Amino acid sequence: MVAARALLFWALVYSYCGLCACIAGLRLLWSIGRRPGETFRWVVRENPPACLNDPSLGTHCYVRIKDSGLRFHYVAAGERGKPLMLLLHGFPEFWYSWRHQLREFKSEYRVVALDLRGYGETDAPPHKENYKLDCLIADIKDILESLGYNKCVLVGHDWGGMIAWLVAICYPEMVTKLIVVNFPHPSVFTEYILRHPSQLIKSGYYFFFQMPWFPEFMFTLNDFKVLKSLFTSQATGIGRKGCRLTAEDIEAYLYVFSQPGALTGPINHYRTIFSY
Repeated sequence: MVAARALLFWALVYSYCGLCACIAGLRLLWSIGRRPGETFRWVVRENPPACLNDPSLGTHCYVRIKDSGLRFHYVAAGERGKPLMLLLHGFPEFWYSWRHQLREFKSEYRVVALDLRGYGETDAPPHKENYKLDCLIADIKDILESLGYNKCVLVGHDWGGMIAWLVAICYPEMVTKLIVVNFPHPSVFTEYILRHPSQLIKSGYYFFFQMPWFPEFMFTLNDFKVLKSLFTSQATGIGRKGCRLTAEDIEAYLYVFSQPGALTGPINHYRTIFSY
C-alpha cells in the first residue's frame, strides 16, 4: 500500500512537471512568434548598480564555514556585540531584499543579511545534493557560531522562511525570536497542499523546478522578463504605491541573476525537496 501511494505520488509529480514544461514551451513558442529577435536576448550586467555598494546599508563581509568549506557573503549593519538579527531571503532574491531592515534595526541589533548557499556572492556547490535541507539548516547554525553568537533573532522570508522554521525546530536554543514572512509551518503547509488542489496549482513552480536546465533557460528569455515580472506585475509585484521597486532596485536583481550560472544554485534549493 505504501509503495503504491509513493508510486502514485511520483507519477503525479512528474506528470505535473510535464504539464508545466508544456505550458512553458507553448509560451516560449508564442514569444518567439511575436518577437523572434528579442526572445533569446540575454544581457550579462558587468557593473553592479551603485545601490549594492551603498555604505548606509552596512559592510560587505565574508565568512568561510569549516565543515562545508563554503564561503558565505553577507552585509552587516550595527555595532558588534549587540544582539544578532539574522535575515534569510527568499527566491529569487539575495541580501539586498533586506535593505530597509538593515537601516531600520541597526541601532538595536547587529543586523546580518545573508546570501544563502548558491546565491549572489556566496559559494554555489555544483551538485543539487549539496542543497538538501539538512545542509541549509547546518549553514545557519555554523554561520551563527562563526559570527561569534550562540543565539539570534531569526527572520526569514519565503524559502528563507522555510529554513528559519527548520532551524528553530532543530536548534530552538539558538533562536530567541522567530519571524517568518510568507511561509507557513512546514507541517501545516505539507498537509494543506495535499488536501487542497488549488494550493498545489499555486505551488506548481516547485514541480517545474524539478526539471534540469529548462527553468533557468526560461528565466533568461527576453532579458529576464520573468524575473522583472515577478517584482513588477500586478499579480506578484509590490502593489502599494510608494513601495514599488525603483529602476535601480530591479537592475540590482538583474545584475546578480544575469551572471553565468547564477540561477542554478537558487533553483537547486527546490530540486531536493521531494527526496525526503
